[in-house]
Amino acid sequence: MEVPALGAPSAAALQDTGDDETRGRLDAYKYLGAPERLEHLAIMRVFCGTLLADLAVPDVVAKLRQSGGPAARLDADTLTVRLEQLVQWGNLLRSSHTVNASSISEYQRSRSRYQLSKLGERIQRDADGVLAEADAAREVSNELLTLVERGLRELADLVTAPGGVEPQDGLERTSTLFVQFTEFADSIRDFYAYLGQVLSRYDLDSAEYQGFKELLLDYVEAITEDVAFRAPRISATLDALWPHIPALLDRLDSHAQGLTGLSAQTQEASRPEVRIQRSRGREFADWEGLRGWFSDTDGQGSQVDQLRDATLRALQSLLANAKRMLRSATGEMSRRKDLLRLARWFDEAAPRDAHDIAVAAFGLYGARHLGIPPATDEVVPAYTSWWTGPVVDVPVALRERGSRAQRGRASAVEDHSAQKQRLREAAGQRAAARAAAADELRSASGRFAEVRLTSAALGLLLELLATALGNAQLSRPVNTDGERTAGFDLDSASSEDAELRIRLSVRRTAGTRTVLYSADGDLLLDDLELDIGRTSAAVGGEAEASVS
Repeated sequence: MEVPALGAPSAAALQDTGDDETRGRLDAYKYLGAPERLEHLAIMRVFCGTLLADLAVPDVVAKLRQSGGPAARLDADTLTVRLEQLVQWGNLLRSSHTVNASSISEYQRSRSRYQLSKLGERIQRDADGVLAEADAAREVSNELLTLVERGLRELADLVTAPGGVEPQDGLERTSTLFVQFTEFADSIRDFYAYLGQVLSRYDLDSAEYQGFKELLLDYVEAITEDVAFRAPRISATLDALWPHIPALLDRLDSHAQGLTGLSAQTQEASRPEVRIQRSRGREFADWEGLRGWFSDTDGQGSQVDQLRDATLRALQSLLANAKRMLRSATGEMSRRKDLLRLARWFDEAAPRDAHDIAVAAFGLYGARHLGIPPATDEVVPAYTSWWTGPVVDVPVALRERGSRAQRGRASAVEDHSAQKQRLREAAGQRAAARAAAADELRSASGRFAEVRLTSAALGLLLELLATALGNAQLSRPVNTDGERTAGFDLDSASSEDAELRIRLSVRRTAGTRTVLYSADGDLLLDDLELDIGRTSAAVGGEAEASVS
């Protein structure tokens, strides 16, 4: 079961955060997975043990040696490397401080001072909490739910009374209310996470099963009953209080602005804005999270509903373990312990002994012929090991069921008529577009300088022109004296499309310029003349038109 952390940023807020800022915050977790993570943890604990302290390398060395552990053997140079790495990841910050040193070497070691960053302190605090209580079953603070109900009811009575609640009294009640609810929600989330970890085990013996059964049947039942009893009453109180929440928050802000006043002053002074994280209960989103815990406000169920579902799943897992233990009493017990013992034998055995163990445990004797000829033409002797012999592809049916017979009904032939119809329509549209482009070229022949071709018409013309130039043969013209000139002529430079009934002939004439205007741009052809017309198969036998 997932219980939302009150006051946590929404998905939209996280998405608005820049990628660089997000990557920088995630880099602060790198020291927990680095090879020197034990040394990094000891260094961070030194800085977390003091408030607003900037420490130099000699100070950190002294504290590490005093506390002992894997980082106590670090010298000053290695420690400096670790500190600089933590600075690069964002866990520490460099601090400017006046240095009093008696020697140059002492000055070089003491000139760099470091202090803890806010992000580094938060991550280290969470890491220490995980290391200290990761495997412990946390008690659910069920009595806090009673205090939450009482506090909401009293606050609703004061807010709805004539004159409203006193600002200082409302501020104290709001802060107390959200501290109690946050502690209760955190304990619920931690307990059910531990419960899921326990129920995922399938190797519980009878004593462990008995303990967890009592935990589920007694403790979990008490939790769910108390939550189910108080959730409707808390939800009804929140519904009565809900219309007055905006006015209550405005009244609290006017009474005590806190750090928000500092943020407003920095904006008025045209200085960078200070990001403020309000106390829980001072933002409307905090009240929405509180209401969503007990009521279904978004159509996806409340956290109380998820708590009930999680309890049912836990009971189902308990029954599954009970069935397993009943099967073990009848001889159908789990082989997990036997397999672990066999794995240990494999790990401790020599290679020759390991082969003998495998043969005895799994019956992996010599290869047995399955009646499938090998892929190669060579004859495989009977004494050839399956480990080094040729590979034979065994059908899936024979490998899994030991039979070649097909099982089940043959699948129906897939109907592709709709896809074929779409392909025919697309092909028809392409053919119609090319025919329209051919008609446009024939209608514009002789007056290309006056019209602007479409993209399809220009594409068809370039296609025909490329084919014509590819079919052309170059020749040197001869002058009146019988000598070949420096230029060349194009012979048989033509192309046609029988389907579109269009023909293009290209002639080279020195000094001519043919310009084609189109929607995609203008095309200039130097020393070329184009003749466009219908092919000989065209109806009516229209003559070709010369274009220059």
